Amino acid sequence: MNRIENAFKNKPIFMPYFPLGYPDLETSIDVIEALAKNGADLIEVGLSFSDPLADGPVIQKATQVALEQGVTVKKVIAAIAELRKRGVTIPLVLMGYMNPMLAYGLEKFVRDAKDAGADGFIIPDLPIEESDEFESVTNDLPLIRMLAPTSSSNRMEKIARNAKGFIYLVSVTGITGERKSLAEGLGDLIASVREHTSARVCVGFGIGTPEQAKEVGQMADGVIVGTACVRTIGTSQTPVETAKQFAAEFRSALR
Repeated sequence: MNRIENAFKNKPIFMPYFPLGYPDLETSIDVIEALAKNGADLIEVGLSFSDPLADGPVIQKATQVALEQGVTVKKVIAAIAELRKRGVTIPLVLMGYMNPMLAYGLEKFVRDAKDAGADGFIIPDLPIEESDEFESVTNDLPLIRMLAPTSSSNRMEKIARNAKGFIYLVSVTGITGERKSLAEGLGDLIASVREHTSARVCVGFGIGTPEQAKEVGQMADGVIVGTACVRTIGTSQTPVETAKQFAAEFRSALR
């Protein structure tokens, strides 16, 4: 059983996102370790890019800081290896955009990421119609697909039918960011996706509080928290301690 499959043994799972390099590389490694050891079941590890189309202002700012701090694909991969050395055993899924991966070299990127201990990839700007080249080199690491409320029924069926790892279901239209309330019809949207797949369905975008996470967790297999995680930890004077508390609060809400 691989790490992603193992993570879903106790559903719903808590899946925070945090970019490596923010507010600096060493702190971000410490933060991700703290999240992993205090309640996160899977972590989406951010690979920063200068034009993050799907991200709201909080994550855009964080990834820009990471780039200014000199984070690179090579350093991100080395950080994944360091986290494994520190005893982090939960899945670490690299989330980023295509350009940095292409610049690094796709085959080399996938090979080096796998060797370091990465468990899969989420690439928001890689549509299924253009993913053959990437998937041809991923071997047994999943390219995790995203679905949105605007996805047509045909597209939803096509993506869901061949889903690997889990499906990242975007709960709202637009960019990442916390919302005051959950999207109307989220339960129906999740049910529509489940009609096409046996893969786990995990929901992200707009989830900012443990209470919202608990509500989503009653419908989905996993709850993805990005903006709230980055904002809360990134503005803290003690980011590692804040990460521990953040993970524990969301874990408690989902259990």
